[in-house]
Amino acid sequence: MSTVSIVGAANTKFGSFVKKNRETGQVTDLHPIYDLLFEAGRDALADASVAASEIDGVWVGSCAPGLFANQEHLAACATEIDPQGLRFKAMTRCEDACASGSVALYNALYAVESGRARAALVIGVEKMNLLDTPRVTHALATCSYWPGEGSQGMTFPGLFAEYAKGYQAHYRLSDTELERMLATVAALGYRNGLDNPLAHFGLGGPSDKLGLTTADAIMALPPEKNPLIAQPLRLHDCSLVSDGAAAVVLMPTREAARQGKRAVEIAGIGHANERLAIAVRDNMYRMEGGNEAVRRAFGEAGITSSAIDIAEVHDCFTIAQLMATEALGLSPEGRAGHDYLAGRFTRNDDRCAVNLSGGLKAKGHPVGATGVSMHALLYKQLTGEPIGATMSRKQPEVGVTFNIGGSAVTNCVSVLRRLR
Repeated sequence: MSTVSIVGAANTKFGSFVKKNRETGQVTDLHPIYDLLFEAGRDALADASVAASEIDGVWVGSCAPGLFANQEHLAACATEIDPQGLRFKAMTRCEDACASGSVALYNALYAVESGRARAALVIGVEKMNLLDTPRVTHALATCSYWPGEGSQGMTFPGLFAEYAKGYQAHYRLSDTELERMLATVAALGYRNGLDNPLAHFGLGGPSDKLGLTTADAIMALPPEKNPLIAQPLRLHDCSLVSDGAAAVVLMPTREAARQGKRAVEIAGIGHANERLAIAVRDNMYRMEGGNEAVRRAFGEAGITSSAIDIAEVHDCFTIAQLMATEALGLSPEGRAGHDYLAGRFTRNDDRCAVNLSGGLKAKGHPVGATGVSMHALLYKQLTGEPIGATMSRKQPEVGVTFNIGGSAVTNCVSVLRRLR
């Protein structure tokens, strides 16, 4: 069991914070990566009632700031959150594709557990919308196995489409069955996103204006509104290209209790890597690395899936949410789609709610920020200060994050437990 707790958290608004001139191609940055980093860091310190001078190290999760925003050496920028309090503190950037934020948090946790740091600040951030779609696609493709995937034109929709095809074939689903399952997952994300004031697709956004809160509404869209991206995945099976940041403050659980902090213990973690190239994997219908990360996290925390009240899972594509739900043991293998069709995992589910934030599908997916955002928003749910939708039948006590990087390559699972 971990001896480290989250004692404060913050999440910026997620969205596309640029102005693009279609005639000239000029892009104006309305909310630079530096401002996002500073906002999340300062707000998390304030939420934790921890002074910057008390922080012994800063860990920044960011996937590709050099490609997206022309800024490598990003962690050093965190000094400007509070130059007087943070100057000369250790700062490290962590990169593991879309799991960069969770890996940054784990590295901070190791420092606190070892005693090297008494308090740590973790920030996840990404600024993606300065680039046009082809350059975003290229930046993300560098997180695949470049010789056999990215350089050959394989995109992440294409990689996860391989999982979707493998899942469909293994569980003998018809095209219509799979389409409805995936649309049901997307609609759940959109519904929850409407209640999240920080969501990229929230009130007044495209999913709201188009009324995409049911599978029927998504499936009824004309092809130009929901084009095929990579068979069988359509546009509304894909997560968003977002800008944003999130942050948490960590300290030893015993110290958090002594200071009377609103603490959520990181009761267990699992960090497991799959082989990078999909061509060398055993199957493409099950997240093998994810299942191993779940086994480790649950074993460390001493729980089973029946203990989970609330989960934030990685729905970069709707098929990933089905497989993550099964990896967590919330559904038997091959049955997650059927469970979503039956109305499970909503805010009204008396067992477990999934992606109350709206998930990557609606909250948004600034890739380096995603893992930290999952932890930040679950912290808020578990401390009774939720942002967005809440469980209608109980106050959650145990939450789980499931964050993946690449094509289910880096798998990070955290068990969070509210301290009474």
